[in-house]
Amino acid sequence: MMPPRKPAAFKVTPEQPEEKDAERPVRVPRALSPELVTPVEIDVFDEEEQALTIPPPPVARRRSKLGAIFFAAIGILISLALGLWVDSLIRDLFSRSDLLGWFAAGVAAIAALAFIVILARELVGLARLASVEKLRAGGLDAIASNDARRARAFVQELSGFVARRPETAAGRRALQDLKGEIIDGADLVRLAEAELLAPLDARALELILDAAKRVSVVTAVSPRALFDIAYVLFEAGRLIRRLAELYGGRPGSIGFIRLTRDVLAHLAVTGVVAAGDEFVHQILGQGLAARVSAKLGEGVVNGMMTARIGVAAMETCRPMHFAAVKRPGMGDFLASLTKFAKDKGATAATGERR
Repeated sequence: MMPPRKPAAFKVTPEQPEEKDAERPVRVPRALSPELVTPVEIDVFDEEEQALTIPPPPVARRRSKLGAIFFAAIGILISLALGLWVDSLIRDLFSRSDLLGWFAAGVAAIAALAFIVILARELVGLARLASVEKLRAGGLDAIASNDARRARAFVQELSGFVARRPETAAGRRALQDLKGEIIDGADLVRLAEAELLAPLDARALELILDAAKRVSVVTAVSPRALFDIAYVLFEAGRLIRRLAELYGGRPGSIGFIRLTRDVLAHLAVTGVVAAGDEFVHQILGQGLAARVSAKLGEGVVNGMMTARIGVAAMETCRPMHFAAVKRPGMGDFLASLTKFAKDKGATAATGERR
């Protein structure tokens, strides 16, 4: 066995700083002026800031085709049963009277023609929604690739999509005048967004604010909470349809159901429905209750939630993601709704005094 090592002392020499660090002058501490510091405003409803805390949604699993085959088969069977019932009805009417039989046949032909027209309108509405999704994906690809040819194709497609709106006439004319002068594809796409979609965004914000004001007034004077919920759902559905028509979507009944599902999915992914309600209650509850009545404060809360649904619908119906234009936040509606509630409260108080 080896003998144990005797204890010994070691001298540790401190490391010498490098020549560059030794020659570098020491910065003298100083105080900064408050004017030089730019405050950062945090919007709890901003999806970019929430992406730092909210985990990304899980990847959607591929849907099985068995369900689609099942519902298609059920639909065909129901259609055949309905057709046999109509045929039997017309035969029975012909057996009783030729006049009744021909009348029933004419009504059936009109119903079939109306059904074909309705089906065509629904398919056109679904095609418009698909065009919006295609434009959104094309805008992201054009900005990411910075390809001038792809950007020009996207701008031309976007101009044609919003050409029916009179608010975009000046923007389309400006893009036509600047044709061929912008080299970078990303800059061209951002310019098209600012010229074509900014006027539509301004109109969309007006629609959202008007809907939020109506909800705040109705829910403030309604005596039942069930009526409040019903009116909020009604106003939200009408707002979604108006925003879709504003941006060129114009969905039918089936397209509206699909669009509403997408808006709800957007709200679920951002996770701001509950966060927005808690924010308004905690941050604004005491200050708002001190300025207006409790009922008007509840109306402002409902109006803020309607505005949040409108912003989600705006982002879903918009044919391009926000790049050059600032994404609207709840702060854009909060001051207007609070002032509107204060004015209504003051008007009501004046009326009671009289």
